[in-house]
Amino acid sequence: MSHPGAYVPIAITDRSGCDESVHFGAVVCLGRDGSIVASAGDPEVTIYPRSSNKPMQAVAMVRAGLDLPADLLALVCASHDGTLAHLDAARRILAVASLDEGALGNTPDLPLDQAAARTVLRGGGARTALQMNCSGKHSGMLATCVHNRWPHDLTYLDPGHPLQQQITTTIAELAEQQPVHIGVDGCGAPAHVFSLVGLARGFRSIATGAAGAAGSAVYDAMCGHPEMVGGEHRDVTTLMRSVRGLMAKDGADGVFAAALPDGRAVALKIADGSNRARPPVMVGALNRLGVDISEVEPLVVEHIMGHGRAVGQVRSLFT
Repeated sequence: MSHPGAYVPIAITDRSGCDESVHFGAVVCLGRDGSIVASAGDPEVTIYPRSSNKPMQAVAMVRAGLDLPADLLALVCASHDGTLAHLDAARRILAVASLDEGALGNTPDLPLDQAAARTVLRGGGARTALQMNCSGKHSGMLATCVHNRWPHDLTYLDPGHPLQQQITTTIAELAEQQPVHIGVDGCGAPAHVFSLVGLARGFRSIATGAAGAAGSAVYDAMCGHPEMVGGEHRDVTTLMRSVRGLMAKDGADGVFAAALPDGRAVALKIADGSNRARPPVMVGALNRLGVDISEVEPLVVEHIMGHGRAVGQVRSLFT
């Protein structure tokens, strides 16, 4: 498991012209040939990739027979904002299996999008499983279970369920290592622990086509529908829209991974779990790999606010 010595300073925040906070973390960059060409901290540090695992989980589902239009498959890979478009897409996935949102076993929540959450609360609504950002993944899991005639009650969340065994096998293949631990994610699904460089390798396998037809379907879905993977104001969506061919996925507690079809890939973990350092460090890492970041860099600035206005920002030390 991870330890403090695995992390080094990779981002710093300033306020009104004076540095205020330092974020420690680890970053690994893979070159076109899959070798490590740049890193900070320990590339072998073991982490919970959290929702950055979703593309690999989706590959396992497609291999098990999940057959969806590209926009819906993108939602299976998503930590979505919970807008009406996202909720409708989750319902459409469930309808493929003749199920409704009552079948979802993920944790009820409000939408991530603040405007959507306020609309729910003003209307007298409450937290629901459908609104939770992982409902696309869970809808895909249920549809995969129904397709294979596997149990689709709440046991679909157990690590020993056939679906979850298939996912664990696929993650081990793509990451090129066995998970060292399986815990419980925030949504209730199994959460795998493996190395940071394993996460980068998993994304690289999907983006390059090495993961086969299922991986290519996931890559095409995410790159073709980045608005489904996050949302209109999310950095993960902005990155994929601004960097041609980039597949990217954020994860809770400071995780981010991305890959290009030419083999270049990045994975990072912010040690303290802070999400505000993820975008600038990812942009810095892509820059280290020679990726053109001119369009995306001004769009993912993490501002430090003072009295309602920007008085500083988070800047990457990995540049």
